Amino acid sequence: MKSSLTPCLALAATLVAGSALAQTQGVTANQITLGSIQDLSGPIAAYGKQTRAGLQMYFDELNARGGIHGRQVRLIVEDSAYDPRKALLGAQKLVNSDRIFMMIGHIGTAQNMAAMPIQFERNVPNFFPVTAAREMYMPPTPLKLAFAASYFDQVRTMLPELIKEKNAKRVCVVYQDDEFGLEVMRGGEAALGLVNQTYVERTTYKRGATEFSSQVARMKAANCDLVLMGTIIRETVGVLAEARKIGLEATFVATSAAYTHLIPALGGPVANGFYAMMTTAHPYPDDPSPQIREWAARYKAKFGEDPTVFSAYGWQIGDAFTQAALKAGQTLTVESFMQAIATNPPAQTPFEQRPCSITAQNRLCNNDARLSQVQNGRWVVTRGWVQGATPSTH
Repeated sequence: MKSSLTPCLALAATLVAGSALAQTQGVTANQITLGSIQDLSGPIAAYGKQTRAGLQMYFDELNARGGIHGRQVRLIVEDSAYDPRKALLGAQKLVNSDRIFMMIGHIGTAQNMAAMPIQFERNVPNFFPVTAAREMYMPPTPLKLAFAASYFDQVRTMLPELIKEKNAKRVCVVYQDDEFGLEVMRGGEAALGLVNQTYVERTTYKRGATEFSSQVARMKAANCDLVLMGTIIRETVGVLAEARKIGLEATFVATSAAYTHLIPALGGPVANGFYAMMTTAHPYPDDPSPQIREWAARYKAKFGEDPTVFSAYGWQIGDAFTQAALKAGQTLTVESFMQAIATNPPAQTPFEQRPCSITAQNRLCNNDARLSQVQNGRWVVTRGWVQGATPSTH
């Protein structure tokens, strides 16, 4: 009797394990399917393509080493063209048709806002989106996991010291008229309150705008001596170029959204002196760190171009996901993944990622940032790490 029951019990255990595995969308015995939405054809396509490349490089190398507990990682990327409506459609495809386990490294604030409800209906987490909006971790819910110091806190913590350093008395703001830009503007409001000032001029532009003469003219008329910019790539260069053209002499500073090699590359001399807050440093091929130099060489060998900070973001995000998935064990579920990342936060990477802490009340890995400036066509760190507020204080 004992010998006849043993195979039955073994079969039952196998069926239970198989049933539990089948209930986890995007996870099979041999594969983990992840999704990402990037701008591959819109105004920040350079960011999206670089983030995709960093992710793909990480998972290609991981799969060559055997994957995660024997499972290969499949990454499916959809193009939003930086349009929230297209992001929503991309999320519907990834979640309902491709049946992804997790959304990873999705770029853009408004785009993530459009996609998250679709994901959360199917228990698909939003892992480390490439945006620093507070909505990526607030209010705290189990399916939100963010890694980037918030735009709001970047500005709130960094701007007061810069205002004092530059003796700025007339602070203005130009920002994109959407959720991203509003976060920057509000962070500036909070920062100005700390130094008993208010904006002397506010001006906005629509997403995708290419002409900024009216906005810059308004700021010159207001005699702005420091301009906070809720801008990204071409908007940053456009504002700086127009300011140089009409003689607006001011200190210009933006968030990590404008921390890219493309600003000095496209702006040339007009970009010199421009400040941006940042978290991960641009991985120059001659970086002092031998680890980063070696990584940059591998990246260039694979893609035929030097990496950027967004390439590094993609690689970091892939690495953080993998660390948690490995610690979750053979039975990978959303619950086991969340438990693993909370009890064993991702370790620091070569890219100076700060110590990470995830709890039920804190869905932001860390909230620290630094300040960099374009000097002779290259980003140089001008202020060390400053710790932002904890999410519970927002």
